[in-house]
Amino acid sequence: MKKNSAQYKKEIIEVFSKISTDKELIFEFLRDILTPAEFDEICIRWQIVKRLNKNEKHRDIAGDLGIGISTVTRGSRELRNKNGGFHLVLKKLSK
Repeated sequence: MKKNSAQYKKEIIEVFSKISTDKELIFEFLRDILTPAEFDEICIRWQIVKRLNKNEKHRDIAGDLGIGISTVTRGSRELRNKNGGFHLVLKKLSK
């Protein structure tokens, strides 16, 4: 896998790019390609980022979502990167 990892990542991004306007297809694709636990984890991580962006306390987020504080802290660290994906997506969604 590592040998072709960059190529595989580029390909999956291309898939999302091509189906980006079809929400039902995106849902079906994610449901098929991810395990239920992986899909849930992605959804939880997005909730973490949105709540951190609203300046909610780490402990409140962790408690409400039933996750460890370290997971929230990781999201916080990534959100501080002003050139990172979380920050850029939140900025785009706020327009």
